[in-house]
Amino acid sequence: MSIPLLTFFNNKGGVGKTSLVYHVAWMMAELDRRVLVADLDPQANLTAAFLDEDQLAELWDRPQHEEPDTIYRCIEPLAKVGDLREPRLRRISDRLSLLPGDLALSGFEDLLSTEWPNCLGNQNLYRPFRVLTAFWQVMQLGARQCGADIVLVDVGPSLGAINRSALIATDFLVVPLGADLFSLQGLRNLGPTLRRWRTEWIKRLENWSSPEFALPQGKMQPLGYVVQQHSVRLRRPVAAYDRWVRRMPAEYMRSVLGQDAPDDNGDPSQDANRVATLKHYRSLIPLGQDARKPIFNLTAADGAIGSHSVAARQAYTDFRELSQEIVRRMTAAGGAVA
Repeated sequence: MSIPLLTFFNNKGGVGKTSLVYHVAWMMAELDRRVLVADLDPQANLTAAFLDEDQLAELWDRPQHEEPDTIYRCIEPLAKVGDLREPRLRRISDRLSLLPGDLALSGFEDLLSTEWPNCLGNQNLYRPFRVLTAFWQVMQLGARQCGADIVLVDVGPSLGAINRSALIATDFLVVPLGADLFSLQGLRNLGPTLRRWRTEWIKRLENWSSPEFALPQGKMQPLGYVVQQHSVRLRRPVAAYDRWVRRMPAEYMRSVLGQDAPDDNGDPSQDANRVATLKHYRSLIPLGQDARKPIFNLTAADGAIGSHSVAARQAYTDFRELSQEIVRRMTAAGGAVA
């Protein structure tokens, strides 16, 4: 039985996606779940959030890696004549492990593009399917290795071949949004692309009637969206925030779920598809980066005093409720998390 994969994705950058994955991973571990977090973004920002400069230098600043210690080094042999390698995970805490990203991952994109149409051929299907499901295979190996209950996946904002292979590997999807026109347009691009990828992957699965190894089903089931609340004045959202955020419920229904939606604006707080609305906690982010810990675990020793201390406690509540809601939705959708 495969371990459920949850991917955070929006093809609009700058919506706090990587920070969201980072904090949800820590919180789920705090809630006694074993978590593997996988960095499939060629920019590898999530890896840089978990590891300090010395660790990153050890990871990347070597011409040849003897160990498969990044996602790219695990799949790299497929570009030649080899097969997948079992990952060497980084243990972050007792219940949290990292499958590090790699700046070299972008070099795998051409091979993924080439093998996509080959899955519809009538012979030699082993290799194209092995290449296209490489991310899923490695993440499942890593999940079993650390006994993970769930795999959280961070990807870049593109709609290219790397993210296509990452998304066909995923069971569930959470869409982070900013309250702006660009996030609205991102939803319009994202939804049709996901439906197309899902349909095309099903055709490929049907083409290989007797697969020689396990394959992901490419469910890509949307669990909902998370809105980043940019700024608040007198406890009311500023006009620009309110203008865009009220258009998100209908656009999400139309573009991502493919459902009819009313033309009028709605209140996200009343929308069943909204997983959470999160504050930005701008003042805490630098403290968390310096301390290399999630903002909700900051203490006075890290500089979280006065209003910062209050904000850290509120962040703990916010991320706990968000993580619990994600687990609840996954369980209701048939992807139970232990």
